[in-house]
Amino acid sequence: MLTTDDKKLIQQVWERVLHHQEDFGTEALERMFITYPQTKTYFPHFDLHHGSDQIRGHGKKVVSALGNAVKSLDNLSQVLSELSSLHAYNLRVDPPHFALQLLSQCFQVVLAVHLGNDYTPEVHAAFDKFLSAVAAVLAEKYR
Repeated sequence: MLTTDDKKLIQQVWERVLHHQEDFGTEALERMFITYPQTKTYFPHFDLHHGSDQIRGHGKKVVSALGNAVKSLDNLSQVLSELSSLHAYNLRVDPPHFALQLLSQCFQVVLAVHLGNDYTPEVHAAFDKFLSAVAAVLAEKYR
């Protein structure tokens, strides 16, 4: 699914994301909660106020997990297996309620805002494919 060029673009951009994981993750989650307020129901135990420790902590976890996936673009299923199991078996998040597609859209907006002209159509397409692949792998345990 990801071409060699896609992988190269993703890894190059990720070098810039590494230094801002918590900030980018927090911003993406906050954008998701504002743009798709129905997603707040999936986090009933969180303080959803701007910049809360829980949003910052979860944002960092999300972006860190994506970073692990970036390191293993050819082996996403293995790298994300534990996270997929966590959501399916422990957290018991129903697949239709798994907000990763919405969060992916918000994360791409964050990338576009912070990368500016470096967020080219080619980078956008590569990240869209990458985040779709991540979402598919995370939903694997539901099948």
